[in-house]
Amino acid sequence: MPDFQAFMRDSQARIERALDDYLPTSATQPTRLHEAMRYSIMDGGKRVRPMLVYATGLAVDAPNHLLDAPACAIEMIHVYSLIHDDLPAMDNDDLRRGRPTCHKAYDDAMAILAGDALQPLALDIIANEEQLSYSSRLKIIQALTAASGSLGMAGGQAIDLEAETRTLTLQQLEEMHARKTGALIRAAIQMGALCGEDVSAAELAGLEIYAKCIGLAFQIQDDILDEIGDTTKLGKPQGSDRENGKSTFVSLCGMEASKRRKKELLEQAISALDTLRYDTSQLVELGRYIVRRDC
Repeated sequence: MPDFQAFMRDSQARIERALDDYLPTSATQPTRLHEAMRYSIMDGGKRVRPMLVYATGLAVDAPNHLLDAPACAIEMIHVYSLIHDDLPAMDNDDLRRGRPTCHKAYDDAMAILAGDALQPLALDIIANEEQLSYSSRLKIIQALTAASGSLGMAGGQAIDLEAETRTLTLQQLEEMHARKTGALIRAAIQMGALCGEDVSAAELAGLEIYAKCIGLAFQIQDDILDEIGDTTKLGKPQGSDRENGKSTFVSLCGMEASKRRKKELLEQAISALDTLRYDTSQLVELGRYIVRRDC
């Protein structure tokens, strides 16, 4: 665990520096838009998706300097989705990570524009990362756009909105979260793998299983924390999903069954890493962190 704690600190420090470099300064016109972008990104998030990029890079022997642009890109797409999810037309949340959401700190229009601007910036930094081969850049952009669109994260959010007036089956819930939450987690791992050389089909298959299992376990833990988490750590009121009548793993399966399911998924994810030749220890520990986190 001390090694994993060091990996987390190093990865988080690295991504903070890289994000600061890639984002326009708040003094750059239009200043209020750039302030809103920085407000939403530079807020001390856990950076799970960038850490997955870096941990996957270790597992395929990719150098860290090739991973910075993909790590920043996945975080920018993630943060854009949070900005838009918080809007009154979506989840209508006042708090994000314990402080006012972007549309509360600025206004609805500026929040929409901040999210809109982060999407092309994410693609731009990949397209212009000349340390990556042209082929790798194209494949990374393909992975990121597929995970972000109507067949990925945006589609999952649309299904979630439509489900507010009805109860989902467990299969429907899993399919929704495979898009809404799991798609970007899978993309982070794919992007990290694409920075390596000579990654075999067996290794990619193992990473795909890991990604799917960890993505679902991540959401189950979110649903558990909604019931038992500390509001001050969650940054949102405890029990908000239940009060809003949302289908969750806990509401459909119960607390104990949900805990068993996330444990099974973690075990499957770790077993799938046996196909990889290089250092998978940080992916193992990151998987454990994801299913045990308290916020």
